Amino acid sequence: MSSFYRILSGAAALALFAIPSFGAAQEATITYVRADIIAAASEEAGAADPVQIVHARLADGTEVRFEHIVVHNRADLLLSPGDRVILQHLTRADGTESFFLQEQYRLPWLGALLLCFLLLGMVVGGWRGCTSILGLAVSIAIIALVFFPLIVAGWSPLLVCGAGAFLIALTTLYLSHGFNLRATLGVIATAGTLLLTIGLGALAVSVTKLFGLGSEESVFLQSGMAEAMNLRGLLIGGIIIGALGVLDDVTMAQIAAVDEVHKADRLAGWRSLYRAGISVGREHVASMINTLALAYIGASLPLFLLFSLNEDVPLWVTINSAFIAEEVVRTIVGSIGLLLAIPIATWLAARTYARR
Repeated sequence: MSSFYRILSGAAALALFAIPSFGAAQEATITYVRADIIAAASEEAGAADPVQIVHARLADGTEVRFEHIVVHNRADLLLSPGDRVILQHLTRADGTESFFLQEQYRLPWLGALLLCFLLLGMVVGGWRGCTSILGLAVSIAIIALVFFPLIVAGWSPLLVCGAGAFLIALTTLYLSHGFNLRATLGVIATAGTLLLTIGLGALAVSVTKLFGLGSEESVFLQSGMAEAMNLRGLLIGGIIIGALGVLDDVTMAQIAAVDEVHKADRLAGWRSLYRAGISVGREHVASMINTLALAYIGASLPLFLLFSLNEDVPLWVTINSAFIAEEVVRTIVGSIGLLLAIPIATWLAARTYARR
């Protein structure tokens, strides 16, 4: 095994150990508590991985002490008085306790960022911005409260994600754009394109012999958390959900463009409307494909960089790996769905508005 894959295996083992259900002994319990750092003194200052002896105060006023290893002596990982962190509280069967650093406490800043986004969306978008935010909330609720429980309960991930995608498209498009002809055409065009994307995604995953094991998270699911889960279906379901967010944007943009052209020229036939809509769509799709690909690459940038630094494995073997192949299939299938959405939505809108 090359040194590169030893690194990956070691990272997987560490991540696996970090999951309480795997890493903690059965007789021990783990809880999580917030704590404020009171003092942090460094020991072994010259070591590659120095250790800090940290004193912290829990939310109930209890003061505790724990060790914090500063990986690779990175100054930005040092703890300082005033920092608020999350600690793992390990209680063993004999009553002894230990505390370990879990994460910096980030929720207040995440909440501030979310509030900033919501306010800006309502100010800039007006009423449509408010309804779009509501549509986003409904989408997240469907995924969290419907998708996850059903998949964990043993339902087919492909079936759940496929049917759920239609439900998300139906609710969010009407919430975001109102109950009108544009939204109805958007739902029809998005549903038709989703059907083609689902079929294409299933075909692509099958012919490339992908099994959904291209990420550590999938390995964890298969190794104990959800042994019977269909990871191939989960991979296709992820492709569907990832493509949905782009499809509804493209379909609504095309339908709106055709509608505006129709309002400007009430006598235009459907062919003229179609040509005008396609002209707008070609400009739109050029940027959207690039956006889709960069979004997928950006989400996995550290691992892509790790692959690029590996000199033991040839490039063609790296590209052939399950992880890279999954991202390639995800990007290409999503992009093809995007390309198909342009003519489908434009043709549907042109035929509908020409008759009006």
